[in-house]
Amino acid sequence: MSNLVKNILWGILTLVIISLVFSAFVAPPPAPTTLSLNQLVDKINAGQVKSVTVNGNDLAITLTDGSTAVSKKEAETGIAETLKSLGVDPKAMQTVNLAVQDQSGWEFWANLLIPTLLPLIAIGIFFWLMFRQAKTGANQAFSFGRSNLKLSTFKDKVMFKDVAGLKEAKEELIEVVDFLKNPKKFLDLGARIPRGILLMGPPGTGKTLVARAVAGESGVPFFYISASEFVEMFVGVGASRTRDAFMTAKRAAPAILFIDEIDAVGRQRGAGLGGGNDEREQTLNQILVEMDGFDRDTRVIVLAATNRPDILDPALLRPGRFDRRVILDLPDLNDREAILKIHAEGKILAKNIDLRKVAVRTPGFSGADLANLMNEGAIITARRGKKLIGQEELFEAAEKVILGPERKSRVISQKEKEITAYHEGGHALVAAAVKDADPVQKVSIISRGFAGGYTMKLPTEDQHLKTRNQFLADLAMMLGGYTSEKLTFGDVSTGASNDLKEASSLARRLVMKYGMSELGPTTFGKTEDMVFLGREITTEKNYSEKMAAEIDEQVRKFIAHAYETAERILKTHKPALKKVADTLMEKETLEGDEFYGLLLPYKIKPVAG
Repeated sequence: MSNLVKNILWGILTLVIISLVFSAFVAPPPAPTTLSLNQLVDKINAGQVKSVTVNGNDLAITLTDGSTAVSKKEAETGIAETLKSLGVDPKAMQTVNLAVQDQSGWEFWANLLIPTLLPLIAIGIFFWLMFRQAKTGANQAFSFGRSNLKLSTFKDKVMFKDVAGLKEAKEELIEVVDFLKNPKKFLDLGARIPRGILLMGPPGTGKTLVARAVAGESGVPFFYISASEFVEMFVGVGASRTRDAFMTAKRAAPAILFIDEIDAVGRQRGAGLGGGNDEREQTLNQILVEMDGFDRDTRVIVLAATNRPDILDPALLRPGRFDRRVILDLPDLNDREAILKIHAEGKILAKNIDLRKVAVRTPGFSGADLANLMNEGAIITARRGKKLIGQEELFEAAEKVILGPERKSRVISQKEKEITAYHEGGHALVAAAVKDADPVQKVSIISRGFAGGYTMKLPTEDQHLKTRNQFLADLAMMLGGYTSEKLTFGDVSTGASNDLKEASSLARRLVMKYGMSELGPTTFGKTEDMVFLGREITTEKNYSEKMAAEIDEQVRKFIAHAYETAERILKTHKPALKKVADTLMEKETLEGDEFYGLLLPYKIKPVAG
């Protein structure tokens, strides 16, 4: 309503402004002269009046020179009688054309009622607007504690067949669908109804999609809300909204209530920040009460999603609440291929396209990343004016998702281009020559994101475990660019700064976290989680200063060993390094097959890292 009033006021203001502008440029017609009755009689006697038109008490006068004038007569007295009493000459009056116009009924009543009713109407509208505004405010006050619960309309119904991968997760959730469809067979056997199911997994792995698939398979109402919508700055609102959300779901039972990002209110209590009356804790307490308050035969399933299960309050995870936990992992190679096929529907692909090769290049991608990849591939194809999405466009889309768009407009000198070519060539050559390293998929000196160039090496199959030798091979590859610059130019550039940072971090993890150093199978440092921020911010130092020095020495040894390995390879294969660098300066990009084709004449064999 407030918007309507604003629009009306803006409309009135606009009309006023337009009127003022037009009035400034358009001159008004000259106003007729107003005559008294005595002046009218004098002009009639002088023969200067051509006609007089009577309309009620108003007189419209036309003079012999063509000008006009107006006057008024007495009410309830005729014009002839009035003029006669004022001494008009009868002969002169005969030359005047006298006409009388009847006043219309509408005009009569308008003149009678408008002066009386218009103020009353204006006052009535004013009070109506005030009461309407007050009523709206009262409704908002009463609805403040209601949840913003949304009901899915199933316009785009999702089934389990629409969710690629996640085989184990779907098998776990099929039981939920069966319960919602046939609860009697469970209750007859005395089985306890599952009340809460927690979907856990990294961002983009399909937690919300799986929840929608459960609702689609079971065909029951699907209510969804974000946990952050429960919490307001006013104490008690979150608890009220929680009660309303659960009550709404119970009324629609059998139903599914989906709470997304439950860690927004479900973080562990008693962390020392915020008191017992903290609004977030009040909301969490109400969720715990509602989960306990379910009757044995209440057919409402609460699904919740989070990517940080480690920071949730233990009371939320105890049996009877969210005691079923479904883990959604990042997709493996076969799952990525299946996901790519689903997101390829509706897109025009070239006949020779191989989504398996795209899946090989995307380890660590989530389902959302793969959907973004296919969309980026379509955008790149359209930008190039092509009609079919090809393999090249999908490969480029994968690199764009990982590293960002190409920066071909970035102007660099020939010297910087040469340094970048030898830097990336050093990375690629060490990766090709060292044992236990992943194969090189692509080498480029075209800038992407903040990287001046990049060497893409990816495993041929998914790896869930990594050995010490594989880490040592990664370290040698990371130092390949730095070593290549030093051997070729006798100097190093800032282009290796990120490589050195990543290598140092990996070497320290080998010592402190993985127990792969000479210090033996021991870890150092205890990481503490900050439950309100949801990330690691402090590490407790549980070792002595002497041990800290030994840790630093072990880190230095790992880095020194990696440098020696890279240096030995690059010194041994200087001609191969020059060939790769020269080709990169000419073509700027080498695919994996082209790169290994360049190395064939040099017969490079992997060596121990």
